[in-house]
Amino acid sequence: MRRRLFLAFQYPVAIPGVSMANFLRTALNARLAEEGGGNGGVPARRGIPPKEFRELLKSKMALLKMDESFAGRYLNDGFSGGEKKRAEILQMAILKPEIAVMDETDSGLDIDALRVVSDGVTALAGPDLGVLIITHYNRILNYIKPHFVHVMVGGRIVHSGGPELALELENKGYDWMREKQEVDS
Repeated sequence: MRRRLFLAFQYPVAIPGVSMANFLRTALNARLAEEGGGNGGVPARRGIPPKEFRELLKSKMALLKMDESFAGRYLNDGFSGGEKKRAEILQMAILKPEIAVMDETDSGLDIDALRVVSDGVTALAGPDLGVLIITHYNRILNYIKPHFVHVMVGGRIVHSGGPELALELENKGYDWMREKQEVDS
């Protein structure tokens, strides 16, 4: 978060023994310390007060339709795929990055979890948060409307377009894009 960049992993790692609440408060306090403004880089305050953090956590968990008991669970330990993804969206909501890179966020989600996670991303994205979603499937784009779609082949962006490009890929597959890449090369 030093550079205000957030990465949501396809397979988030479990950290037994570290509760969601403790992890989030520690991460938020570290970010606040980096933003500090006192003399000589000394943080202007010691971090978010516990009561203020609990209120913030509760409001962000409500946004993601998460039970409050979730905050006491160990980070990703025993979480379902949907719970892991919600936990990442919760981290984004608390830490407020400027850019979020989301790798295969739709991987392993059932339809209900996909909707909740998509709603959370949509609620957070905007002028203060740019989101890059990496996906192989159009499914998440039924809920999150992209501004731009870029196609990568061999590690290079070979084609860009609007949301209609995702629909075209869904209908035609990627082979025509690979063939076009070979002709253009």
